[in-house]
Amino acid sequence: MMSPETAHSLFVLALRNAHAMERESHELMKWQAVRLRDYPAIEQRIRTHLDETQDQLQRLEQCLHSLDERPSLLKDAALSLLGNLTATSNAMGEDEIIKNMFSNYAFEHYEIAAYKSLARMAQELGFEQAKALLEESRREEQRMAAWIDRRIDPVTLAYMQSIDQFQQSVAALS
Repeated sequence: MMSPETAHSLFVLALRNAHAMERESHELMKWQAVRLRDYPAIEQRIRTHLDETQDQLQRLEQCLHSLDERPSLLKDAALSLLGNLTATSNAMGEDEIIKNMFSNYAFEHYEIAAYKSLARMAQELGFEQAKALLEESRREEQRMAAWIDRRIDPVTLAYMQSIDQFQQSVAALS
């Protein structure tokens, strides 16, 4: 059986990792939101999820503060940079919207798994308030993942049509 001190330390580590993960997500979506003018429904949902992400960061901070702990500034900074780099690399291709849909879908599932694990740790440690906060964040991530899932097909078709129209326009100019 794990010692209470070790379990507590693992939970704090996982909370700090989740906080950094949400910082990465926030930076990624912030960058994406300004580049989605051709997809206003996606832009609006990303902006809504940015607000949810702020709430999730606050919940994680609340959990950490209840344990007299703080987020890791180093992890937060490193993963914020990674979020910016990911968004920049996706923006370099003409298929940016498709890459963003894929990376957002994968990232949402990563976050779901992280919150599921955190909630289990909180339960094992008897931190019921933390468990409730973490489960609320997990539900938000599940809703976002489901929303993205329903849009992969229509966004793919819209992207294909826009490329086809562009190619037809170029051909007409020749």
